[in-house]
Amino acid sequence: MNASAVPTIDVEAAAAATDVVLLDIREHDEWIRGRAAAAVHIPMSQLTSRVGELDHAAHIVCVCRSGNRATSVTQWLIQQGFEAKNMKGGMLAWEAAGYPIVNQAGNPGLVI
Repeated sequence: MNASAVPTIDVEAAAAATDVVLLDIREHDEWIRGRAAAAVHIPMSQLTSRVGELDHAAHIVCVCRSGNRATSVTQWLIQQGFEAKNMKGGMLAWEAAGYPIVNQAGNPGLVI
C-alpha cells in the first residue's frame, strides 16, 4: 500500500467521532508536552511490542505531529488486521483547528 492509498480522516471528523480510538504514536517527550485529552499513547517505537493493547474491533485514528509517521503506522496496523485511518495534518492540524491540547499535568499544552 503506498502512502496515497492510506485511509485518512480530517481533524474535524476525528474530533467529532465518538466511536474511535485516537492513537497518538509520538514519542514520550512530545506526548507529555501536549496531546488531545482523550488520546491513547503508544509510541511508534513501541508499537510492535504493545500492539496487543489495541482492540481489533476498534476504529483507530493514528496521530503524530504532522501526519507523516502516522501514515506508516496506519499502513502497518491495516496489515495487522485493524481498521485504521491517518488523521490528516496530525496534532499540528488539531492545534490549528483550535481543539484543546493538554500536557501531562492536564494543563494547556503545546505541540512540539
